[in-house]
Amino acid sequence: MSHVIALALAPIFFVMALGYWAGRSGRIDNQQVGGLNSLTMSFALPASLFSAMASAPRSEILQQLPLFLMLGATMMLAYAAWYLIARLMLKAGPGDAALQALTIAFPNLAGVGLPIASAILGASGMVQVAVVLAAGSIIVTPLSLVIVELNNGPPSAEGRSSRIAKALIKALTKPVVLAPLLGIPFSLAGLQLGDIAQSCLLLIGHAAAGVALFLTGLVLSSQSFRLDWKVVAATGMADVMRPLLAAALVVGFAVPWDLAKVAILLATVPSGFFGILFAVNYKLDSASTGSMVIASTIFSIITISVVISMLFST
Repeated sequence: MSHVIALALAPIFFVMALGYWAGRSGRIDNQQVGGLNSLTMSFALPASLFSAMASAPRSEILQQLPLFLMLGATMMLAYAAWYLIARLMLKAGPGDAALQALTIAFPNLAGVGLPIASAILGASGMVQVAVVLAAGSIIVTPLSLVIVELNNGPPSAEGRSSRIAKALIKALTKPVVLAPLLGIPFSLAGLQLGDIAQSCLLLIGHAAAGVALFLTGLVLSSQSFRLDWKVVAATGMADVMRPLLAAALVVGFAVPWDLAKVAILLATVPSGFFGILFAVNYKLDSASTGSMVIASTIFSIITISVVISMLFST
């Protein structure tokens, strides 16, 4: 089992460390990650997710509905908990609280979840990651953008409802959100991609996991790290409480064991970097968000190893 864990985690953190070193050493400008982010989130990852969903059998897609609901609820509970903590205890503004909550609630499925799922779950892991990524993209990301737009956007003569609608459209029309959603009806209708289309999508899609990991390291290299009780609490919420919430939900709703293991594993994936990118874009507190992601990523080496050894030892 130790070999399996090392085989799953070592490549992930090696590529992430490589991206971190490239940014810190100046080999790549870690302040200008727009191009690499677009490659990952607009092309490679959407191609990979669409291919996985569209080529999955109809029965497999329908089997993932409990996973969508369980992880969607897990992310929403974690989001609400940290948003309240940030607003009431940390006295953070609505925008900063929303992006911190997004960071903690929405795991780094693109960078860390995808390669872990492929290593531990095999081919089906791609579909399950796509389902959970769709859940987070539909639920917590739009909510965060709406809060940020309403509280931190530039002064506008537009009405409140108009700004909410624009924020929702902005979140839901991202390629990384649309790709798995478009793949679902494709699969449910029993349509076939065909060998040529599948090969075309996979050629760019195969780059998704490695590039996303490298991008994660590159983004983290641009963030200053400060360890305080707020970062420690955020790490505990993301790496410990989020998996425990998922475990409580799958037990409470008697989810089948095979699906329950997947839900807990994906809930253990460390905090994602979307919050950092949004914080930089909206000129909010990216330093705190970056420290949370760095601490969560490092500590997840322990939590992911524990979950794999406990749930996938046989």
